[in-house]
Amino acid sequence: MSVETIERSSTSTIRKPAPRYRVLLHNDDFNPMEYVVECLVQVVPSLTPPQAVDIMMQAHSAGVALVITCALEHAEFYCEGLQSKGLTSSIEPDE
Repeated sequence: MSVETIERSSTSTIRKPAPRYRVLLHNDDFNPMEYVVECLVQVVPSLTPPQAVDIMMQAHSAGVALVITCALEHAEFYCEGLQSKGLTSSIEPDE
């Protein structure tokens, strides 16, 4: 009985990281600042209240602010969550 040796060529697969997307908050003149901060903390649980205040102030002064950068599925979820609370939000590819 002969024993056969099966050789496997070692192939290394290089995984490209999943594309990331930026969730943006746009300034509006309708919602009170406190409400915007509250919504940010509720919709994006990783944000602390001070971070939410910074994002709100950035949107207020510059017209738009980066909320979070993440995978597309999460970005869509956060964007829709903010929109459902009456905030203006969009996503764009992170380059």
